[in-house]
Amino acid sequence: MDALTDFLDGPRARGAFLLRSILSPPWSLRIQDRAPLALAAVVRGEAWMVPDDGDPVRLGPGDVAVIRGPAPYTVADDPVTPPQVVIHPGQHCTTLDGQDLAGAMSLGVRTWGNDPDGSAVILTGAYQMRGEISRRLLEALPPMLVLPEDAWDCPIIPLLTDEIVKDEPGQEAVLDRLLDLLLIAVLRAWFSRPEAGAPAWYRAHGDPVVGKALRLLHNNPAHPWTVADLAAETGVSRAALARRFTELVGESPMAFLTGWRLAMAADLLRETNATVGAVARQVGYGSSFALSAAFKRVRGVSPQEYRAGARASGAGHADVSLPHRARAV
Repeated sequence: MDALTDFLDGPRARGAFLLRSILSPPWSLRIQDRAPLALAAVVRGEAWMVPDDGDPVRLGPGDVAVIRGPAPYTVADDPVTPPQVVIHPGQHCTTLDGQDLAGAMSLGVRTWGNDPDGSAVILTGAYQMRGEISRRLLEALPPMLVLPEDAWDCPIIPLLTDEIVKDEPGQEAVLDRLLDLLLIAVLRAWFSRPEAGAPAWYRAHGDPVVGKALRLLHNNPAHPWTVADLAAETGVSRAALARRFTELVGESPMAFLTGWRLAMAADLLRETNATVGAVARQVGYGSSFALSAAFKRVRGVSPQEYRAGARASGAGHADVSLPHRARAV
C-alpha cells in the first residue's frame, strides 16, 4: 500500500452519488450543496465552470473538473448566463424562488436535465468526506482543477457513461468503484503535471528510501516503529533516513507517524463505536491513556470530547450527507 492509496481510502464512494445531465442552452446551475469534493466530466458539448472568486474555465468533451468545496460555484453553457436552477444541500434542486424541480427535470435512470436531446451531456459525482485522512487529501488540492482531455488517456469516462444509466443487480457497487477509479486516475494525472504542485507526501513516495519508509508506516502503523527500525528496513543509517525523510516530507519520521496514527484514530472515533482502548491498540498506542495523552497534546481535546463533538456536528449537518443517488451537476 502507498501513501496515495491510504489517503484515497477515506473518500471511497459508498453508494455512488452520480448523475447524467442533459441540457440545451441557455442553462446555468448554481451549486451550493457544500459537498467537500465533486467531479464533473463533459461527455458532449461544453460547459463553463464559474467560481465565485476566480476566472471562468471552459470544459470540452473528455475534460474533467475536480472541485473542492464547500464554496458555491456556477456551471453554465456560457459564463454570462444567469443561474436558473439552484442545487442545495441534500441535493435539493429548485428554481431561484424555491420551486422544487426534482420531478420536473427527471429524464430517467440517474438522468436529469431540461432536454433529452440536449447538446451538452455532463457526468457528475460527489463525495461527502468528513474524516481526518480525507482532510489531508483535500488540503493538497486547489479549489478547482481541470484536466483536459489531451492530458491523459483514460477509458473510465466512456465506461461510466454506459453504466450510469443501467439499473441492474449490483449496479451501485459498480458505480462506486468507477467513481473511485475516475478520481484516482484524475489525481494521478494531475499530480504528475509540473503546475500541480503535488504534496510532499506524494512526491516523497517516488524516492527509493523515503518511499519505502512511508509504505512501511502506512502498511503497519500499529507497529512500534523507531527511526532505527525504519533505517534498517530501508538500508541506510538512522541519520541519513531522518535527514532525507524530513527534507522530502517536511517532518520527521516519528512526527509523520504520530500525525498518521492520530488521523486514523480520529476517523475511527468518528465512524465506529470502538472503545478508546480498542482504537488505541489499532493505531499503535499501548493503552487508552497513552492515546488520550497524545490526542489531547496535539488536538487540544480528549478522544471522548472529539467523538462527542464530531457526532454532534455530523447530526447537525445530516442534510448534507447526500442521501440520494443522483446529484445535479
